[in-house]
Amino acid sequence: MTLAGFLAYSAALAVAAAIPGPGVTALVARALGSGFRSSLAMSLGLVLGDLTYLTAVVLGLALVAQSFGMVFLVIKWLGVLYLAYLGWSFWTAGITPETVEARKGRDGFVPSVLAGLAVTLGNPKTMIFYLAITPTIVDLKSLTLADYGILAAITAVVLLVVLVPYLALAAKARWFLRSPRALKALNRTAAGFMVGAATAIAVRS
Repeated sequence: MTLAGFLAYSAALAVAAAIPGPGVTALVARALGSGFRSSLAMSLGLVLGDLTYLTAVVLGLALVAQSFGMVFLVIKWLGVLYLAYLGWSFWTAGITPETVEARKGRDGFVPSVLAGLAVTLGNPKTMIFYLAITPTIVDLKSLTLADYGILAAITAVVLLVVLVPYLALAAKARWFLRSPRALKALNRTAAGFMVGAATAIAVRS
């Protein structure tokens, strides 16, 4: 993989992680109810879940790319359509205001990590994201173990860089999740990034 490919993957992942969804909502709720340390452990579980999906997608698509070229091409264009659909849905509806309730959780490290892992593995949109973005950025036919290691490290670092500020500023994040004006701006920005990613995938050979 090239440096440009790693940077493109980092940018796409950062945008996806920053959009408030089940993971961010659960983290903010944990931060408000149980404090920073417990929610940080939960964020490690979210990262572990993403790495699980990334590994499954990379291994599966690499096999498809090497054995079934036409199937792989179909998967690529389905990814384009999915990202375009996400852009349209964010622009027209997107994320609606929701109240984040402060909930007490078990404060142990392992239970918090497992809670984060369960949130990610229970959200199939995470795997769909990796299915859509991976074939466009990663040359799966020539992917090396070192490339995968770098992708995994980037995934962990980007997710933590995006998620930890939510935990440190949980009160503001709670307001943000309920502000129609802020959510509208977020939706329109996310729509632009998703459509841009779909376009880049479509024109990439």
